[in-house]
Amino acid sequence: MTKFNECFLKNSSQKIAFFLKEGIIGVIPTDTIYGICGLALNKKTVEKIYKLKKRKPTKPMIILISCLDDLKIFKIKLKLWQKNFLLKIWPSKISIILNCPFLEFSYLHRGAETLCFRIPAKKQLIKILKISGPLIAPSANLEDFAPAETISQAKKYFKDKVFYYNVGELTGSASTLIDLTKKPIKILRKGADFKRLNLID
Repeated sequence: MTKFNECFLKNSSQKIAFFLKEGIIGVIPTDTIYGICGLALNKKTVEKIYKLKKRKPTKPMIILISCLDDLKIFKIKLKLWQKNFLLKIWPSKISIILNCPFLEFSYLHRGAETLCFRIPAKKQLIKILKISGPLIAPSANLEDFAPAETISQAKKYFKDKVFYYNVGELTGSASTLIDLTKKPIKILRKGADFKRLNLID
């Protein structure tokens, strides 16, 4: 993996997306902080990220998507009120929980029968997602440790087991988390872009 680490420091979005699409795991900047990212539709990749992060096996991960239509990949059919809400807040740093009871996605929802999604506002990340497809993107750290703010910190967690895309120090808040499975809408975590919700009628 060392060769990947060296070449990705100054590489393009297309090449990053290509390797992610092939099931290779990478630490890349998301729209909030560095994330350890991998293809959401690749079960082996997902399980490997759980192992690398030492993440609780029952704890689902946020999935980044490039557009609202990507939800169809997960057989999610939005109700009109849900769609209207999402059209008002996305793209943003707000993550949304939606119902996904399908057995084929159990490796993602981990028995919760819900999945959490976000359309990021970061243009480079959207370019990557349009090529790679949906990505799981938990923070780049081991379970119960502080999220990596630099690639050097991330390497202490994951060594040479992933590739790294370095854009310098990244500090920020985790995304705001909202349960949109039913009314009334529930705010589970106040994070980045939380004030954006005040602009919604």
